[in-house]
Amino acid sequence: MKSLPTFLLRICALALSTAIIVSFVACKHSGGKVLEVAYVSGVEVNLRNRVAAAYEKAGQVKNGDRVEVLDHDRRFAKVRTATGQTGWMEQRYLVSQQVFDRLQKLTADNANDPVQAQGVTRNDTNLHVEPGRETEHLYQISSGEKLALLKRGTAQKPGVVAAPAKTGASGEKKEATPVLEDWWLVRDSHGRVGWVLGRMVDTDVPLEVAQYAEGRRIVAFFVLNQVQDGGKKVAQYLTVLTEPKDGLPFDFNQFRVFTWNVKRHRYETAYRERIEGMLPVKVSEQDFGKEGKLPTFTVRALDDNGNVSECKYKLNTPMVRRVYAPGEEPVHAARQKTPKRKARKRR
Repeated sequence: MKSLPTFLLRICALALSTAIIVSFVACKHSGGKVLEVAYVSGVEVNLRNRVAAAYEKAGQVKNGDRVEVLDHDRRFAKVRTATGQTGWMEQRYLVSQQVFDRLQKLTADNANDPVQAQGVTRNDTNLHVEPGRETEHLYQISSGEKLALLKRGTAQKPGVVAAPAKTGASGEKKEATPVLEDWWLVRDSHGRVGWVLGRMVDTDVPLEVAQYAEGRRIVAFFVLNQVQDGGKKVAQYLTVLTEPKDGLPFDFNQFRVFTWNVKRHRYETAYRERIEGMLPVKVSEQDFGKEGKLPTFTVRALDDNGNVSECKYKLNTPMVRRVYAPGEEPVHAARQKTPKRKARKRR
């Protein structure tokens, strides 16, 4: 059997090489292998057709978009969008699947948490997976967006410490302490849950009761019920307050009930109690027989050892009273049962 001429062998080799190249190009054109899945943390990011100082816009992705990462080049990543667009973008605008999953878990775990207050963002801010300025974040919240406030937390402010206190009489030097910032676990207008820096959010308290804050910070507020005043219904409020500073070991140290005086057409303080406690506060209704169905609220009080106990109250306008659980006794009744010490006889 005669061998093929040399020129035919060259033609076959050239055809094979061409097929391999075409196949490789087609593979690259179709997107190639997906290295990982990521999510866009920037507000809007343009896709580049190449990694170079001079480039053309190949598309655009927005905050929260899911993309497939196809390649890496220095600080850039080549991505493919859900619509099939491909292009290069800076790696710093991407977060991992793990960050997305953690935010999804936060949303699921806190789906039924009672809302403590409504808030409004002061500026654009990020939704973090946990309290802390340097923690991971994905979604961005626009200035002026309404939020539901769920829980308070604290985190150390990076790179800042409080100045050490002056040396005491003993001569011992006190060490500098970290500065803590307040954070809020919030639910945004899209139903997503995450942590935002406390100073970036203002509680959206009605002005008619906010004016009685007396320099304190209102951390929670609730409508207990409504009363009829002429042709309109007026809300009666419970407000929960604390000192105007961050990093405290309690969420609040006072609560106050405002009822509406239908004769004088104004709010009045029906009840106030100074007590250190932790959120959440729960508001409900309960049937009290002859008194009828009344609004109730339950606060979580802290004792000197850091233990939490629930204290329940009812509002029978304009009176606020404690509601004791079966077997629980009022403080004054317990004191009356305490045996008095017999006075010592003088000799």
